[in-house]
Amino acid sequence: MAKNRVFIVGVGMTRFEKPGARADWDYPDMVKESGTKALEDAGIGFDLIDEAHVGFMYGESTSGQRAVYGLGMTGIPITNVNNNCATGSTALFLAARAIRGGLADCALAVGFEKMQPGSLSTSYTDREQPLMRHIQAEAELFDFAFPPAPWMFGAAGVEHMQRYGTTTDQFARIGEKNHRHSVNNPYAQFQSEYTLEEIKSAKMIYEPAQLTRLQCSPTSDGSGAVIVAGEAFVDAHGLAGQAVEIVGQAMVTDLESTFTDNSAISIVGADMTRHAAFEVYDQADIGPEDIDVIELHDCFSVNELLTYEALGLCAQGEGGKLIDTGDTTYGGRWVVNPSGGLISKGHPLGATGLAQASELTWQLRGTAGKRQVADACQKSGVALQHNIGLGGAVVVTAYRPAER
Repeated sequence: MAKNRVFIVGVGMTRFEKPGARADWDYPDMVKESGTKALEDAGIGFDLIDEAHVGFMYGESTSGQRAVYGLGMTGIPITNVNNNCATGSTALFLAARAIRGGLADCALAVGFEKMQPGSLSTSYTDREQPLMRHIQAEAELFDFAFPPAPWMFGAAGVEHMQRYGTTTDQFARIGEKNHRHSVNNPYAQFQSEYTLEEIKSAKMIYEPAQLTRLQCSPTSDGSGAVIVAGEAFVDAHGLAGQAVEIVGQAMVTDLESTFTDNSAISIVGADMTRHAAFEVYDQADIGPEDIDVIELHDCFSVNELLTYEALGLCAQGEGGKLIDTGDTTYGGRWVVNPSGGLISKGHPLGATGLAQASELTWQLRGTAGKRQVADACQKSGVALQHNIGLGGAVVVTAYRPAER
């Protein structure tokens, strides 16, 4: 069956903020800001949007409608999306599928989060928790620690150290890199540079992996928005010069290997990522060597290193070498998380995947300012996005400029 081409024609986001930093800033305000920016970027009105997919994790059932009504009330279908930390990219995945399948000419993916300070918590205590199977499986391998999220990823890091000789300094250098990148990102929650020693001496969160606060993504408020359209819409509105094509996209949920590998690395999603990435490489006819810039899900520094390997940037066990050689920063083979990543930019769960897509759109357009990756804005530029939510889902997306 023939599939339509899908293009990003407009992006927008708010600055990511510490929860409660702006007392008068509620989620409809966030979405109005990010969505208006995306519409203005595309140069179109809300009346041309055929459907909207709205991502959030913490909120009431129809918060998506309430959020989008600030942009317009035209009676379009509005879908509320919740897929843990992969919520934003899942909204984008659904919007792109509508275009690809010919069900819409132009669609909006928008995500937001208004979070409580501190570690993530559950909303309901009278039913099975979605991550309970993952937590129980990992507790058979490593002693449980609280909070669960840094324990799960931190324990995966300990496993990597035991198997391959990876060092805690290599994890810490990822935190140092991403904070350094964020200095040039006006949308980032944190824009401070830290020395390696400052990263290592920050508040300890998970001691076995020496995972400190400056290697962990913070809770955040904020929103991101992306407008996707088909080829006929792009041509009709003269948007080819700014359009970015989605040339490959895959969503993968947990596989049997998540639980049968007896591996913390698999439990936190490495196999999901690997399957999604290589499906995207096949769709786009590219390999890791063709990519210029990557935004990946560094919820913790450990996960960035694990994801290097799952994306095929290096062989299994060699992620630490990419850090040692500077291959994942400016001047290296790839620039990973030029935005500062989740660690420094922030992580409002429903908005994260759409902020990643916005950053990569700016990179491929050549409009990323001081954080611009030189090769990304060339005609041959290729960008890759990775967004993961435990419990579980991974969305990997590859992008190219529509024209130069």
